Amino acid sequence: MRPRWRAMMCCYAASFARQTTTDPHMPPVHDPHAHHAPGEQAGPPSTAGEPAQAPPPPGDNEAASRTGASGRSGLLRVFRHRNYRLFFAGQAVSLLGTWMQSMAQAWLVYRLSGSSLALGTLGFAGQIPVFALSVFGGALADSRDKRAILIGTQVVSMLLALVAAVLTMTDLVQVWHVFVLATGLGIVNAFDVPARHAFIMDMVGREDLPAAIGLNSSMFNGARMVGPTLAGLLVAAVGEGWCFLLNGVSFVAVIAGLRLMRLPAHVPPPPGPSTLQRIREGLGFAARHEGIRIILLLVGATSLISITYSVLMPVVADKVLGGDASTLGLLMGAVGMGALAGALGLASRGSGKGLFRWVLYAATGLGASLTAFSLCRSVWPALAVLVPLGLSMVVLMASANTLLQTMSPDAYRGRVMALFSMMFIGMAPFGSLLAGAVAHAVGPSRAIMLAGVACLGNALWFGLWLRRRGAAIGGMTRGGR
Repeated sequence: MRPRWRAMMCCYAASFARQTTTDPHMPPVHDPHAHHAPGEQAGPPSTAGEPAQAPPPPGDNEAASRTGASGRSGLLRVFRHRNYRLFFAGQAVSLLGTWMQSMAQAWLVYRLSGSSLALGTLGFAGQIPVFALSVFGGALADSRDKRAILIGTQVVSMLLALVAAVLTMTDLVQVWHVFVLATGLGIVNAFDVPARHAFIMDMVGREDLPAAIGLNSSMFNGARMVGPTLAGLLVAAVGEGWCFLLNGVSFVAVIAGLRLMRLPAHVPPPPGPSTLQRIREGLGFAARHEGIRIILLLVGATSLISITYSVLMPVVADKVLGGDASTLGLLMGAVGMGALAGALGLASRGSGKGLFRWVLYAATGLGASLTAFSLCRSVWPALAVLVPLGLSMVVLMASANTLLQTMSPDAYRGRVMALFSMMFIGMAPFGSLLAGAVAHAVGPSRAIMLAGVACLGNALWFGLWLRRRGAAIGGMTRGGR
């Protein structure tokens, strides 16, 4: 295999594995004072240890009340919310920059070090802070103004990208610089992701939440198909620094959108427990709520196991399918195509009904697709299998995201979404290490097959729980409980 395209494969793989799981902009929430969509009733009265949900204050949804939802699909109805339109437009620009930086960053590290191990370390450095610090980000999201948190995280992310651009364009950059910047971005994401997830409910309310999460996922996966390609062309023409610069500039769109939103003034909660106590309360609530606990366990197990296919994708493209960098690009494109289709399908439903069953179907489809992928020995069958694999992964995670938000009271939603971030993003670095160790012992195809069988086991466990608790499922998602 020629060194140049081997390097490109490694960089694509590092970027793909990291962004498939980190997804700071993806489906992705809400504090005790968040507002609801027009026509949505306030939550049920307070119970012991659980603050009452605030009534819906006047917000940005005048257009919604004028237009109404009748006759509209959920995919279009969500755009009646002015705040969400601003959010969507800013994210559409920023996500392209995020994907461009991810690709350029991986290429830069490989160019400077020539080491595949360095690429793995880069991914670990960017992801482990999310696992370690998300609970603090969730506690902050439940007690502070989420828009202010998001503006702060976007400003810091922009500064990190601009620092990377300056270091690269002046030829002063070293590998340790990139590791420090990646770790810094991981710390930022630990606070950004829970607040971003919780903020979606603030913008669209419970009724349009599934469509909003599906659209966010569609936007993310659309950017995943375009961003790395643009980055590759830009790196080849003018170098990595311009990708970092454009990503830094792209944050202006997000910050402007957040500033232009019309939201009720944030009312700070009365003095209460310390941050550590709030974290303990959030962990206790998630552990006691059966539905939330089961979904979090399924997401964590799936993230830990299913990352195997993306980590080993370059090896499969080379050693198993006998391809090159273009083969790897085709494989990743097939996953992205399926993910985009799944996200659009969820967005078009416009309803959260039946999502527990969707999680079950997606978990089963993911396990079956992984197992089938492990048996492929030529490119076209592999491409055919990877489309439903990408679709199943996005449907599972986006549906789980929606369920967790609808089951969580407003006062706990940020902390629950922090746990979702830990399970979805934070398990990825451990899954990467596990995938490498298993593949080293038994080979890539068998490692992916074991991952598929394990995912099928997860689906079986979840299906048995769903069958046993079927009568109680409806009550878990009514009223944010």
